[in-house]
Amino acid sequence: MGSSHSLNGNPRQGNEGIDENNMTVLQKHVAFFDNNKDGIIYPWETYKGLRAVGFGFPKSFLLGMLIHILLSYSTLPGRIPSLLFPIYIQNIKKAKHGSDTGVYDSEGRFVPDKFEAIFSTYAHTHPDMLTKAELDSMVKANRIPKDSFGQFLAKAEWGFLYDLAKDENGFLEKAAIRGVFDGSLFEFMEKKNASRNQS
Repeated sequence: MGSSHSLNGNPRQGNEGIDENNMTVLQKHVAFFDNNKDGIIYPWETYKGLRAVGFGFPKSFLLGMLIHILLSYSTLPGRIPSLLFPIYIQNIKKAKHGSDTGVYDSEGRFVPDKFEAIFSTYAHTHPDMLTKAELDSMVKANRIPKDSFGQFLAKAEWGFLYDLAKDENGFLEKAAIRGVFDGSLFEFMEKKNASRNQS
């Protein structure tokens, strides 16, 4: 049912700012957007990455700015804010928010049991896919009281993923969700979008 995402793209090589062989899954999730591989992601790099995976100009611009305004400060190596709103990949675990699924632990590592629980708990229509309603139910169930910031980010992140990776029948497949956690979905969508633009 629906198309299957083959996420076999190789991670990008040559990140001088961080050792890719020792990256956590959360670091890999964001490293796609580090265009020059210096370990620091700037808003214009995120914008380019969002455009590369298929988002239009307005959404890429707004998402890029919002992501950096909300997450930059917590990843900075010091306490002085930067008007360039960089995100430091090395410190991305500090940007982890509440009201999430727990698939990333506090260090940014992947937790398989939490990932599988998404489907065993919420995938009622198909065991390896989520409908939009099931996705919304999961996001709502993970809300932590009085955590409006975490709730907002969780809703925005899953909405972003659904828009990016839903299949032609409106399902979000397990392979696509797994791929977004380690960043391989972004590589896949970049290649798919580039191929579509060339045809």
